[in-house]
Amino acid sequence: MAVGGSAPRPPGAALAVCADGTAIGSVSGGCVEGAVYDLCLQALQDRETRVERFGYSDEDAFAVGLTCGGVIDIMVTPYDAGDAAQTAALPAAAHGEPVALARVVHGPAGLLGRAVLVRPDGTHAGGLGGHDDLDRTVIAQARALLEAGRTGTIEVSEDGSHCPGRLTLLVESAVPPPRMIVFGAIDFAAALVRAGKFLGYHVTVCDARPVFATRTRFPEADEIVVDWPHRYLAGTDTDARTVLCVLTHDAKFDIPLLTEALRLPVAYVGAMGSRRTHEDRNRRLREAGVSERELARLRSPIGLDLGARTPEETALSIAAEIVAARHGGTGRPLTGANTPIHRDERAAGLLSQPV
Repeated sequence: MAVGGSAPRPPGAALAVCADGTAIGSVSGGCVEGAVYDLCLQALQDRETRVERFGYSDEDAFAVGLTCGGVIDIMVTPYDAGDAAQTAALPAAAHGEPVALARVVHGPAGLLGRAVLVRPDGTHAGGLGGHDDLDRTVIAQARALLEAGRTGTIEVSEDGSHCPGRLTLLVESAVPPPRMIVFGAIDFAAALVRAGKFLGYHVTVCDARPVFATRTRFPEADEIVVDWPHRYLAGTDTDARTVLCVLTHDAKFDIPLLTEALRLPVAYVGAMGSRRTHEDRNRRLREAGVSERELARLRSPIGLDLGARTPEETALSIAAEIVAARHGGTGRPLTGANTPIHRDERAAGLLSQPV
C-alpha cells in the first residue's frame, strides 16, 4: 500500500490468498510475507478490511523479518462479489485491459476499503459512497495516474475537494507492458530481446532487411517488423515508458531514425557504436537539424561500462543502463556508496513499474 526507507517492494505490490490457502504474488520480497499471509487468512474469516504497518521501529517487524530499515503499510481486503469495482477488475486483468483501481486506505471506518475502478475513457465501476463530488474527483485523479502508467497515493477531502484531507487512496494502475523497440536484427539484438523480455517489456525487432529480421533468429520477440526503422518509428505507438535501442550503427539507418527518436517523449534512446562512430553520428545528426538539447538525450555508446564483450554481456550492460535511467540510479557499485538503495520515484518524477 505504502513504503518508506529501504522497503523491498514498491507501492502496488500484492499478495492474493485463496480460501484453500493458496498464495499468489508478494508484498515484501519475503520480509513479512508470513505475517501478511496470516492477516489474509484472518480477513477471509472475519470479512473485515484492515491496515497494518511493519517498520524498523516496530519490534514485531523484526520478529517477522523486516530488518532492512524500511516501513511498509499493508491493506488486507477480503474479496466481495458484491463490490462492483473488485468484480470489474478481475476480467480487466485477465484480458490485459488498462484500468486503475482507487481504494480508500486511510479515512473514516465507513469508507475504508471502498474502491472505484477507472478506465482510460473515464467510465468507471463501483464507487466510494461519500459526497457527490468525491467520486468525480477521485476518478479524475486516478485517470491521470492511469494515463501516466503510475501507481501511487492521492489525498482528497471527504467533500471531493482537491485539498489534502482525511482521505488517502491508493491508485493501482494496471497497464500493458512497456515497449522496447530494438532496431537492427544482429546477434547483439537477439541477446537484448531476451533481456528485454526478462525485464517485462513487450519487445519489437525492426530491420529493413528481411533476410535478417526473421522469427527463426528472434523466437522470443513479441513482434518482428521488416521496414525502414525511421518509417516504422514514425507510424507506431510510443509513450513515456518506451525504450528505443538502435543497434544498426549504419548511418543510412541511424541518422533518420535518431532524428525521429530524439524528438519523441520516450523514456530512453540508446545507440550502439564505437567512440569514432559516436562522434561521426553526432556530427551527422547536427547537420540533420538535431538540436544540442535533443542530442543530449542520446545514450551513446549504449550501455554501462561493464567491460562487456559478448552479445549477452552487452545486452546486460544495456539493460542495466535502462534500469538505472528508469529509477534514477547512478550505475556505480553499491559497495562503499552512501546513496539510498531504493529511491523515492515520486520525488524524482519517474514512472513506477506497471502492475
